[in-house]
Amino acid sequence: MLTNDDAVHFLRKNPALSLAVIEKEAGLPPSTLSKALAGDRMLNAKHLSALYPILCRYGFLEFAVPKAKIISVVNHKGGVGKTTTTLNLGKALSLLGHRVLLVDMDSQGNLSQTLGFDEPEKQVVHALLHNQPLPIVSIGPNYDLAPSDLELAYADLELVQAVGGVNQLRNALAPLRNQYDYIFIDCPPALNIFTNSALVASSSCLVTLQPEASAMKGVNNLFDRILQVRDRINFALTIEGIVLTMVDKRLKVHRDMIANIQSALANFRIFKTEIRQNVALKESQVAQQDIFTYAPNSNGATDYQNLSKELSNDRLR
Repeated sequence: MLTNDDAVHFLRKNPALSLAVIEKEAGLPPSTLSKALAGDRMLNAKHLSALYPILCRYGFLEFAVPKAKIISVVNHKGGVGKTTTTLNLGKALSLLGHRVLLVDMDSQGNLSQTLGFDEPEKQVVHALLHNQPLPIVSIGPNYDLAPSDLELAYADLELVQAVGGVNQLRNALAPLRNQYDYIFIDCPPALNIFTNSALVASSSCLVTLQPEASAMKGVNNLFDRILQVRDRINFALTIEGIVLTMVDKRLKVHRDMIANIQSALANFRIFKTEIRQNVALKESQVAQQDIFTYAPNSNGATDYQNLSKELSNDRLR
């Protein structure tokens, strides 16, 4: 049954709807909905019963169906843990019972290679350029992959020139959103068409950041690009937060840089969970395994398990 919170959330997410028209169609007193949206009153059972069929006509049922949270894992710099985080955060969430899809949008194909798909016959680029369904391969229970390799690198110009090319990934993911709880997009180390496409397709983005001076260079350009995509194309895009990776708090430079990051980027959320430097994380990728399969008792497994709980707990609020 429709609740007050459901109705308010739906109306806030659809500001183009006329509250006056809906009130008239549902037979509600004038200003009932505007007061509910302002938090000045609660919609009672009679209001909700009258509202339900009206809101359904405006798409409430489709809106109410749980859809995947699509998260781009981004940074313009390479070697800061994007692929490692996509792989292991996704796996950790699947172990919590969530249905997870990983999308490899990096033409280097490191994510796909790590999961044992070096030269996939069907891959993401075919969905982007030829309107084919996004190819999905099962990696484990509740844990799937849409793979890529170097073929993606040769598609950038064609995708840029295609009408609506930057929307193609969003279109390819649309029919899959009801099948998953989380979809993670592993982005390339560049602010190119593939990163733009990922941001356009996403609900939010997760920034991986190493506590090194070099990792901070140009980070404002990354946030500017995210905000440009939000303001011009994907109005629902949010910044999930910043995850600090490859952290070694025995090093004074890391402790100092973390303090600097927390000050310089105070307007953004920085996750409490930090991913510590852990040789097992590198070894697991060479072994083509996630950290939970390769070394379940390692610091890397503990950190990504904690990060998955921190992220999934947010969704329950």
